[in-house]
Amino acid sequence: MKNRPPSRWQFVSLAVAVLLMPAMLSAAPGKPNIIFILADDVRWDDLGCAGHPFSRTPHMDRIAREGVTFRNAFVTTPLCSPSRASFLTGLYPHAHGITDNTDRSAASHKLATFPQSLQRAGYETAFIGKWHMGNDDSPRPGFDHWICLKGQGSTFDPELNVDGAAVRATGYVTDILTERAVAFLNRPRAKPFLLYLAHKAVHPETVQRADGSLSDPNASNFVPAPRHRALYAGTSVPRRPNCADTLEGKPALRRAIPGLPPLGPATGTSDACILDRLRMLAAVDDSTGDLLKALETNGQLDRTLLVFTSDNGYFYGEHGLSVERRLAYEEGIRVPLLARLPPLIKAGSVRDPMVLSIDMAPTLLELAGVRAPGGLHGRLLVPLLKRDGRGVRDAFLVEHFSDNVFPRTQQMGYQTVRSERWKYIRYVDLPGMDELYDLRADPHEMKNLIADPRVAQTLRQMQNELARQLRATGGVRK
Repeated sequence: MKNRPPSRWQFVSLAVAVLLMPAMLSAAPGKPNIIFILADDVRWDDLGCAGHPFSRTPHMDRIAREGVTFRNAFVTTPLCSPSRASFLTGLYPHAHGITDNTDRSAASHKLATFPQSLQRAGYETAFIGKWHMGNDDSPRPGFDHWICLKGQGSTFDPELNVDGAAVRATGYVTDILTERAVAFLNRPRAKPFLLYLAHKAVHPETVQRADGSLSDPNASNFVPAPRHRALYAGTSVPRRPNCADTLEGKPALRRAIPGLPPLGPATGTSDACILDRLRMLAAVDDSTGDLLKALETNGQLDRTLLVFTSDNGYFYGEHGLSVERRLAYEEGIRVPLLARLPPLIKAGSVRDPMVLSIDMAPTLLELAGVRAPGGLHGRLLVPLLKRDGRGVRDAFLVEHFSDNVFPRTQQMGYQTVRSERWKYIRYVDLPGMDELYDLRADPHEMKNLIADPRVAQTLRQMQNELARQLRATGGVRK
């Protein structure tokens, strides 16, 4: 990483890597190593390779340049804990049971995850970062090595659970997790490995008010690394057209919430917040570069599948929403997804079919030659990794369950179905407030067509598709 002095961990791990290089090169030539990098709250368009006008993500861009970019990747619930459980299990939240961000610690110990399957198949497995299904940081099944933040973790000098023991680390959290990840990569081994690196970034440091807003709308609770504090200084943040949405036709968003101002341009995310989020992302990109360098040093780069993605998107003021990601609009459900594994994946590939977070578990197991458990909801993406072609689905389900965390999103449980052209949002607790969008004509979801008689047949088709998606995944129409 630029302007960051090497740590004791880095010196020691590099020395070990040099001494034991032959053993590392002999590890399991038939199965790929896997590094799964999960960022927190990163939008699909935050990356340079996604066309962002000034965000600097050269190492993530390298993965895209030397691998594949999925331009239509989505999570099945745009909320941290349910989404993380879906990545791990290949199941929708209504099946795995992690339905919100409340303390799901006990339930998360019982999840059947793809790391467990890889571990049983002979992979050496490591979890490093933020588990975030409750505050319990104790080791979970399926991991030989465990380095976990407690709850959300602290931006500086975080407490870590290292294989069951409490350790106080010193420094910036993204750098600390990266140093531990590089140390794991540099270990000698005679079998393939899985590294599951779940960053705290780009999550804010302090607790928001009950409605999710910051204490000062012109300030930022997103804390970049000291070396990045001046990055993008004076830069103007571009805004999508739906930041000016009048919310006409969106009664769910226009509801009066006691103690909160009505949504509108003034309630959107400030430039200060967005810039500091992108500065935090720069440290995640530095981290990705350190992983790439370690793999190159160890001769493992082209034998390792690297995946970069995020647990959900984020709103930068679209539809008046700020410091939020729970709703079913594109900014909340759409995430980056990059993968690199030559020669399986042709450099510079781009894929447009719709893919989901739940597709990761069965796909990673397939690439490792491991039989996936029966009943997973995800689909195999291996054909799309190899070549362009038809997608694995024509439509998919997005679900969110009501909770009492933020007043703005109370009674905002929904069941949504999205196809390539249409999106139907059914609010399960708000009768008469459903929404229907033609994404081809209205990609920013400004005009709700739910009452337009000209698309009545399309509405019925989408309602039927929602019912079909629920039946196929064992869900219940609410």
